[in-house]
Amino acid sequence: MTDRAAHLVDHVFPAVPIREWVLTLPPRLRYLLAWDHALCRAVVAVYLRAVLGWLRRQARRRGVAGGRGGAVAVVQRFGAALNLNVHIHALVLDGVFAPDGGGGVSFRAHDRRTDDVDALLVTIQRRIEALLHRRGVPDGREGFDAPDRWADDAPTLAGLAVASVHGVAALGVRAGAPVRRWGDTIDVPDPPSLGRWHARQQGFDLHAGIVVPAGSRDRLERLCRYALRPPVGQDRLQLMPDGTAVLELRRRWTDGTTHLVFDPVELLERLAALTPRPRINLVLDHGILAPRAAWRRAVVPAREDAHEPRGCDTCPGGTDGTPPQRRPNRTWAELMQRSFGFDVLACPRCAGRLKLVALIQDGAVIRRMLRHLGLPDVVPEMRPSRAPPLPFDPYDDRIPGDDC
Repeated sequence: MTDRAAHLVDHVFPAVPIREWVLTLPPRLRYLLAWDHALCRAVVAVYLRAVLGWLRRQARRRGVAGGRGGAVAVVQRFGAALNLNVHIHALVLDGVFAPDGGGGVSFRAHDRRTDDVDALLVTIQRRIEALLHRRGVPDGREGFDAPDRWADDAPTLAGLAVASVHGVAALGVRAGAPVRRWGDTIDVPDPPSLGRWHARQQGFDLHAGIVVPAGSRDRLERLCRYALRPPVGQDRLQLMPDGTAVLELRRRWTDGTTHLVFDPVELLERLAALTPRPRINLVLDHGILAPRAAWRRAVVPAREDAHEPRGCDTCPGGTDGTPPQRRPNRTWAELMQRSFGFDVLACPRCAGRLKLVALIQDGAVIRRMLRHLGLPDVVPEMRPSRAPPLPFDPYDDRIPGDDC
């Protein structure tokens, strides 16, 4: 998360305003996109083509011809309740790049007074439904008679996904029951009014109210980390003495719910449904920021020459066949400083720089150092990995205490 966000800020996004466009899909589509990644990529492409085309038309009305936009889309599979909720966070350049007349390109910011996102959402919905129709994919309106290819290929995963989308348990004694909730009982208020950059209809929801100014690179990096975050943080998940797991919601729901309670099996099935299939890319570049876009090198903040083949000395434009030099990975110290603002390599005593001296793996040397520092050098006894044996055979048909 932190490394990818730093890469986007340092090597992908130019120093222009960035707006976050979030598209939430109806439940009937979340199940389909969670399994069919090719269909999910196609939906993302349809969505971003509509947004980038809308920005081009807005620029054309202001006299800017030949403008091109760009975006980085992050497909999130989870909702606030650890439910399967496939939706799309798109970080879009808030404007277009256009030729400046001198052989280069310059950025033309979007006029923020134009915010007809309602019409844009209608276009997005119509194009997504047309895509599903062309591919012969049921959109969920056919009811239970619609074919389910996922259920035929992987019935267990399909059952977990359906239960997660609908917020119920899939396995165990609570199968089909809704997740348990904690919170205050309050009167459900009226739905809040939508803002200028918010539209909603027929299960589709489009929100674009967050924009990062051009010079706020730290704020942009925080927004990237938010879009790339994992499903849940450890500080929000607590294991109770009775074995249940309690999830604290980031925001209280309108019905007063503040916590969700999961049995161990319920929590595992939720996490299993959220796990994407192997070798699936959930971060997609589009428009002028796409890998092979013609203007990409002219707009990104730094050219990534280390990833390109080195040129040949004798043949212009050729390569010497050597593998490209890859950019070294960022160290943990750098990532912690960028994420938390804490420099772990700064000495707390002299303010000097710490460096790795040696990696000690000899147990005897480690014990001597621990004793010198006054720390325990005895490995604690491991706790058993299972519960104590039951006082009765769980597979015995007789009920304990029943002598009949």
